[in-house]
Amino acid sequence: MLIDKFQDYVTRHELFSRQDKILLTVSGGVDSMVLMSLCVNSGYNVGVAHCNFGLRGQESDEDEILVQERARKYGIECHNRRFDTVGEMERTGESMEMAARRLRYTWFAELCQKHGYTVVAVAHHIDDSIETFFINLLRGTGLRGLTGIHKQVGHIVRPLMFATRKEILEYAMKKHIPYRDDSSNKSTKYLRNKIRLGLIPRIREISPRFPFIMHQNIERLISAQNFIQGAIDNIYAQAVTEQSGIYTLHVERIADPKSRDFVIYEILSSRFGFKGDIVDGLCKALAQNNSGKRFYSRSNVAYIDRGNIVITSISEEDSCLITVREGQQRAYCGNSVLYFELCDVDNLTTYNVADNVALIDADKLTYPLTLRRWMEGDSFTPFGMTGSKKVSDFLIDAKVSMAEKGRQFVLLSEGKIVWLVGRRIGDEFRITDKTERVIRITKEII
Repeated sequence: MLIDKFQDYVTRHELFSRQDKILLTVSGGVDSMVLMSLCVNSGYNVGVAHCNFGLRGQESDEDEILVQERARKYGIECHNRRFDTVGEMERTGESMEMAARRLRYTWFAELCQKHGYTVVAVAHHIDDSIETFFINLLRGTGLRGLTGIHKQVGHIVRPLMFATRKEILEYAMKKHIPYRDDSSNKSTKYLRNKIRLGLIPRIREISPRFPFIMHQNIERLISAQNFIQGAIDNIYAQAVTEQSGIYTLHVERIADPKSRDFVIYEILSSRFGFKGDIVDGLCKALAQNNSGKRFYSRSNVAYIDRGNIVITSISEEDSCLITVREGQQRAYCGNSVLYFELCDVDNLTTYNVADNVALIDADKLTYPLTLRRWMEGDSFTPFGMTGSKKVSDFLIDAKVSMAEKGRQFVLLSEGKIVWLVGRRIGDEFRITDKTERVIRITKEII
């Protein structure tokens, strides 16, 4: 019986107790509606939080109504908030998934502080963890990214990580638990849905027990990552020194040269936020004893000094200059990542794109491109205008705050501004009736 497995899983892993006040995050879908039923019928002290992101019109409103009615039937408090998700995406340049995630978890934290919730319970299950494994595998993350979704991170718990989607659905049908189907889950526009609807069913044809086998594999990967992290922590204590906020990784203190690059990756990614491809470039420069190049994470810069790696916070004066080579698929700038996609102009469905997307005539670019913070004196001809305009004046006219100005980057070709990133392209790089190839650049907050 699912409820017995649920109670055993919660108790065995000490996710919460009857003394906790639990905030259930309930969307109206089958997973979260079953979680609400299991918690209430197990006698836990719970309240419900429902987010209406307004992305599916009437469907979103009907989700909200169902959650409120069910919470009322159970006699538990229901918190509801409606978000202007599209407006937030336009303001920050984030993807829909990232904007929604940030909005909801910020709100959950506010609810915990205001109403005394000690635990936030999310209805992820085994299938969600498997999908995350494949998403991260395709994105090229390290071992840490292949450990799926963890059952607990701080006060966020996932008490359904013992169950499959099939088990949850069968329980809902048996107990007549109402739920809503999200129509966007059927769309293959999103990578997760492509994996859920395309890849995994084909693997299940080969191995019907695939979900359980993968769950076991992920548990082993988690154990392996925990073991590795312990070893990395020991190496860190011996190999990294700090003085006045400047960290030095003494490479010669990494005992095994065969594992050197892996250790560097683990330290720089987990401690300082560097991405895998950035660390790869740094390790290559280290092997070539190239001491001039600088490598950036969201808030830190690393460089090679006399065979060691030095890491420090990015200063306000640092231009964060990055070279973008032809064929490169992504580049990092500040708290954002730019994705580059070459496509045929005939394959474009629209020229009307959001500010976080730039459509550039590929044949007007000269590589390598340069990505850096804007500087006083920078100027360009904004798309749709005829005269040159200083970037500083453009930002003033756009009422950009001082904090946002500090995070503003420009993409250049031979010193000319191709894109004031996230705001306006340079007019001479626009698509015309003579354009054949297009570079589509998408900015996403990380």
